[in-house]
Amino acid sequence: MTWSSALKEAARSGLTIERTKLTPLIAVRGSAGVAIVIGLCLWRGDPTLAVSSAFGAFASGIVTFQRSMRPRPVLALAVAGALAVSTFLGYLAAAHTVAFVLLLAGWTFLAGMAWAIGPVSGLAGTQTVAIMLVTVTLPTTVLGAMVHAALIFFGGLVQAALIVVFPVRPWGTQRDALADALAAEADYARRLRQDPVAAFDPAPLMDARLASTVTPRQARRRPVQLHGPRGLAERVRPVLASLADPVVGAPLEGPERDRARDLLGAAGTVLDAVAHAVRHAKPVRLPPEAMATLEVPATGPMLKGAARRSAYRLISLLADAVELTDEPVQATRPTTEAERGQGGRGEGSHLLRPSVPRLVPVALRALRREARWSSHIFRHALRVAAVAAAGYLLGTALPFGHGYWAPLASVMVMRPDFAQTYSRGVARFSGTLVGVAVAGALMALAHPSEYLSAGLAVVCVWLMYLLMRTGFSVTSACVAAYVVFLLGIAGEGWEQTVQERIVLTLVGGLLAMLSYALFPAWETPKLRDRLAEWLEANGRYALAVFDTYARPAGRRPRQVREALLDARAARAAWEESEARAEKEPVRHRGLSLTAAKAASAALATMGRVTMILEAHLPDKDAEPSAGAAAFAAALRPVLERAGEAVREECDLDWSALRAVWERWDAEDESQGVAVRAADLLLDALDDLAEALSPASPAGDPATPGTIPGPQ
Repeated sequence: MTWSSALKEAARSGLTIERTKLTPLIAVRGSAGVAIVIGLCLWRGDPTLAVSSAFGAFASGIVTFQRSMRPRPVLALAVAGALAVSTFLGYLAAAHTVAFVLLLAGWTFLAGMAWAIGPVSGLAGTQTVAIMLVTVTLPTTVLGAMVHAALIFFGGLVQAALIVVFPVRPWGTQRDALADALAAEADYARRLRQDPVAAFDPAPLMDARLASTVTPRQARRRPVQLHGPRGLAERVRPVLASLADPVVGAPLEGPERDRARDLLGAAGTVLDAVAHAVRHAKPVRLPPEAMATLEVPATGPMLKGAARRSAYRLISLLADAVELTDEPVQATRPTTEAERGQGGRGEGSHLLRPSVPRLVPVALRALRREARWSSHIFRHALRVAAVAAAGYLLGTALPFGHGYWAPLASVMVMRPDFAQTYSRGVARFSGTLVGVAVAGALMALAHPSEYLSAGLAVVCVWLMYLLMRTGFSVTSACVAAYVVFLLGIAGEGWEQTVQERIVLTLVGGLLAMLSYALFPAWETPKLRDRLAEWLEANGRYALAVFDTYARPAGRRPRQVREALLDARAARAAWEESEARAEKEPVRHRGLSLTAAKAASAALATMGRVTMILEAHLPDKDAEPSAGAAAFAAALRPVLERAGEAVREECDLDWSALRAVWERWDAEDESQGVAVRAADLLLDALDDLAEALSPASPAGDPATPGTIPGPQ
């Protein structure tokens, strides 16, 4: 992608306004926290302190709107505490330019490294830098700074208290994540009716697993609908794929295929009904047609072999999914369906979320892991620290007041990847233009008092919270208007505010964009590493499954489960890198568009074949498979060499593994699921070798093109 194309795409992305579900009650609660803090300061007769201290409640409210499975009060308090510390430290150094610039650079570097812990931590770190920049306007006494820091923490405390006292849809995030996973399974079942090898995006299942991570105390209070359906959704997916697959499931044509399509359609209907029940905490409502389809026909079973086993397993899992909602099942025509019992079963255990103190070593390990020159997080931290320091010096030198707005704009738009930084830069400037224009016009026409200005500022906060997920340009407009009204409380002239805000925001945005052009951290050269990691993770998953066939008595479901989770994480890392690389103005380095697309499809097929095989794992008392043992023994060293071959751009050779499979195929007269799955696995590996071969058109490094998006 050329620079001109990349910039056009970034601008288009930044100015895009998304249609999304609004949460007005939550927005009202967050803006009420800001109103309380501003009102108390105005009641005490200090408008200047009201302007600056409102940032604590404002920033704490922003963080609680981010997608996080942790309790919202904890997020509000954590951010408020960090803001209070940054405020006080900033004041201590604000009187000395050199000391403040050094402190600003060091603190911004740590805030940039916080992205290694997670996006919510990264955003919280950005907010602390913002409040540190605002501290240059603080009072001149240490006691005044301490009061200011305490008020900022009080703002976060107010937000946390409001969340506890006025909960809006408790467990709503967890319900939505689980319902999304079930709905994704339903859509997958319907797509399998037309395409027996349809692809499935595991991201909803990964989000549902993250949402299921709770503390023991939360597990005791968790609604019953959140106990078991996620685990069932995980087990339903391979059964759906196994039933639809024409090699190990129902034949591609004939009565068996028609029966499989009916079962898949009914499964989609049931999963959608369960998803709706989980999302809205209501009983499951099932149409009688779907329930009749999930019963064995009066003429007897129509499926055979592995397909029949998959069908029985699917019917059982769907019945469990309905029962685990622990709600009475209502038929759309009550005369044809009786209610089921409410006995519901739980998973028997829960995923434990570490407490806040136990998160400290986890965070330190994440920071240590990213503390290397090749890390895009580390380079982002260096970049944003340099820009913050340079922006502050430049803003101070320019003949405007509030020079901190330049570095503030830079820090708020900068992200670890190119596309987000540039799109947010465009969105920030355009939103600021609209926000200051509207707010400036209101100030010029109405000349509001300080209390009316405070009310207008709170309205802007409510709009920002309400429209936060619609786009960064919209929230930037709300924030810009909010700042104009806040400064109006302190008696700042709106003419100067508008001029300063526009010019310094433009300067800050240009600094952010220029920094990424001069000191980039491109994702494109890392694609082969991500592909090799995905191949190795898929290989470990396949080995865990084949080892179970080789030694059924030593079956370890946990080992297979952990290998599957590692494979999912590797695939997610590849797709994230691929999406970033697609938007970068960088020519590919060793991986063309065609090669990346073909390799991604081959590895997705490899994971899908292993998943289907997992649906037919043998019982512990089954006979060991010598062929599976030999195949696993040959697969292990081959995969170790293959990972390095992908990284070093060498040819992949699966001939030795193919010879082992041929012997297994000749000795296995029953042609079981394992030997057929191994054949499909080898076909996928052959496709990967062909895609990455330097001699093939797909693997030719000279082929121009951009990297494709996620498959």
